[in-house]
Amino acid sequence: MSMPPPLPGDPSDLHLCISYDDDLWDTPQADTLERWNVAVLHRRSVHDDVQEPAATSSCATAECSSCRGEDTIVGSMTFYRVHLDRGRNAYWAMEEESEELYETAQVLLDPETGSFTSEVSELLEYVGSGLLVMDRVTLEPAWRGHGLAAVLGCEVIHRLMLGCRAVACSPGVTDLSSQGLTDRSEWERVTAKIARGWESLGFRLYRDNVYLLSPASHDLEEQHGALRGRLAELGASWRTRTS
Repeated sequence: MSMPPPLPGDPSDLHLCISYDDDLWDTPQADTLERWNVAVLHRRSVHDDVQEPAATSSCATAECSSCRGEDTIVGSMTFYRVHLDRGRNAYWAMEEESEELYETAQVLLDPETGSFTSEVSELLEYVGSGLLVMDRVTLEPAWRGHGLAAVLGCEVIHRLMLGCRAVACSPGVTDLSSQGLTDRSEWERVTAKIARGWESLGFRLYRDNVYLLSPASHDLEEQHGALRGRLAELGASWRTRTS
């Protein structure tokens, strides 16, 4: 098995900017669907005198007065918090928003009521009434192959899952151009690898490529700590390699 190329920067310097743009629209659709945008940022040190990136450790002192922090976007995520108990029927709100959300609604929700189907309800503990959908997770190619998507996705889930009874996702490849996945077998291999990453958090296939995770899952809580440890290990390894 080939090893992924080295990371382009210290992963310990990654951080997330999670935002919700509220247009204050007094509409049933806006009351039902909240779109949360996540920017994955990498902070690096830039020397003002030469205007080029450099590791802080290369400075004469630990806090070089010529350095300033600069954030670079290295990925993005999109989540939807779906309120099943307010606004319009959530099934049709998701249908109107996007094809991907509609496919999830068709598997999980009753079109008549907009609530979870009875079959889905039986699988989930009642820890809230909402649904959190992990719609898209993208990292720049240089940051892939090290399990960072699961690390970062887990952090966002922990921040947005409050009040939700389930978290859903549909693992797959969206950036076909950069992956160059023209061969069907290679496409299936990469898709399966992505699915395994989300399964490590506790997601389980329910039906038609829709995976479900309970916010009350012990797997999720255990993996949250383990993935933070993994991030620390990656950072230590990167610093050892570049020192």
